[in-house]
Amino acid sequence: MRVYLYAKSGHAIGLDATRRCASIAKILEEKGCDPILCTCDFRAGAYAKEILGIKKYVSVDVLSNLPNIMERGDILIYDTDEASDFMQKHMKDFCTLLYKIPEDIPSTIVDEEYFTKKEDQKIEKLFFFGDDDYNNTLLKMRKNSPKQNIPLLCGHYFFLGNEKELEPYFSNLLEEESYVDSIQNAKYLLSGSLNACIESIKCGGKPVLFKREDKNYDEDLIKKLNLPIIKTTSLEEAIVEFENVIKTYPKINELESFDINNIIKTICSKVETYKKLTN
Repeated sequence: MRVYLYAKSGHAIGLDATRRCASIAKILEEKGCDPILCTCDFRAGAYAKEILGIKKYVSVDVLSNLPNIMERGDILIYDTDEASDFMQKHMKDFCTLLYKIPEDIPSTIVDEEYFTKKEDQKIEKLFFFGDDDYNNTLLKMRKNSPKQNIPLLCGHYFFLGNEKELEPYFSNLLEEESYVDSIQNAKYLLSGSLNACIESIKCGGKPVLFKREDKNYDEDLIKKLNLPIIKTTSLEEAIVEFENVIKTYPKINELESFDINNIIKTICSKVETYKKLTN
């Protein structure tokens, strides 16, 4: 019996699901469950190992190909919108335990090794558009914009050459490898990633969600948090609005607590029982 975590990832998707699943994988590793993180592309898995600290990963291009590597009775945690009702029923029959993010595990889960309350944040303001920009939206946004007095945290999937094109429009560019340190240390964060906003809240930051047209967001969660939103197609306008929000930044409601330990214990118990029966 093996434990798998599947995270939808890629050039047009980003790494939000990968970060969430990696945080769970690390807890399972600590408990000796030897989990395997499955990502849709090799780069996401390599990132999870090198930057986020997971031990094992494998590339699986789509959710429906998981049975090619899994065996009946394995355990699966998955973070994707790929599964139809029929596929979910098949997965439930196939797996001993099946958990879906956000239905069974909330999408607000973060890696608490990295994202916890931090004092004396060193970066006053930060813009993180997201890990991906498949449509070159940020390049289009920066047209006719003067240089902005804010650093840009580059995305993992930014196309080659985009950073050079974007550099004149920001105070400086932060390499994507500095993601964890940058989110930890940003006092005010403007981001197209709701996941990054949640990580920022966990660190004591004050995030503002930049609503991208190519992304779907959890509107209920945004409303519950009272998270401020900006939506525009102009970089200059986005930064002006960001500065205005900062002046009267609202009170963010606390994230609902979730104890994942019960799920971890259930998984570990199943794995341990299986080991005893097969040894």
